[in-house]
Amino acid sequence: MTSPEEHRADTHRTPAEERVDDRFGRLALLGEPIRRALYRYVASRPQAVSREQAAEAVGVAQHTAKFHLDRLESGGLLDASYQRPDDRGGPGAGRPAKVYRRSDEEISVSVPERRYEVLSAVMAAAVEAASDSGVDLSGALQRAAETAGRDAVGHGEDVTQALTGVGYEPRVEDGTLILANCPFHRLAREHTGLVCDINLAFVRGLLAATGDDGFTPRLSPCAGRCCVVLTPDADSAG
Repeated sequence: MTSPEEHRADTHRTPAEERVDDRFGRLALLGEPIRRALYRYVASRPQAVSREQAAEAVGVAQHTAKFHLDRLESGGLLDASYQRPDDRGGPGAGRPAKVYRRSDEEISVSVPERRYEVLSAVMAAAVEAASDSGVDLSGALQRAAETAGRDAVGHGEDVTQALTGVGYEPRVEDGTLILANCPFHRLAREHTGLVCDINLAFVRGLLAATGDDGFTPRLSPCAGRCCVVLTPDADSAG
C-alpha cells in the first residue's frame, strides 16, 4: 500500500521525473532472481521461446514462468507474439502459443545520471555532416548539439523540467541557474574544452526549445558541477 507521503510525492512529479522513475522501475524488474534468469534465457536464444521452454530451462513451474515473463513484457523488456510450433499446423493444431523475445528497447540508469548516448549521437551527427558537406567539424558539433538540445525538450516543459529530464540537476543559487550534475562527466574530465563547448550548445538549443528567454547560458567551469550556468537576463531580472 502506498503511504500518504509516497502518494504526495507521486502527484508532484514532473514529466521529466516520471520518465526517470519509469526507467528505474522497469530496470528494477530484473532484481527478482527468477525473473532475471528468465530474461537471460530469452535473451540468449536466437528465436522466440515459449513459456514451456523458458520454464524448463530455468527450472520453475509454467505458471511461475508465465507470471514473470508477462511482467517483463509489460515493463518493455520482452516482446511477445503468438505462433504455432514449426511441427504443428492445420485445423487441428490448436491455438497459437505465446512466445517471447528480447525487446529492442534500451533502458539505462546511472546514479548520478549520465547520458553518454546523447554525446555519442551528437558526435556521430557532426562527423556525418562534416564528411558529407565538407563543413568545419567544430561548427558541425555546435549545430548537432543545439539540435539535440531542442529535441530533448518534452511537450510543455519549462527550462527547469527540461534540464532535469536530461540529468543536469538544475538549482538556483543567487539568481543563477546552476547545473549541479554533468551528464557527460567522465568525458568532460578527459576532454574538457570539447565537451564543455558541446554542453553549452546543447543547453542553448534546449533553452530555445522551451521558449524561455529569461536566461543566457554561458561557460563558468567549476569543480563539482557542470561547466555551464544560466544567468538571468537583465530585463527579466529587473
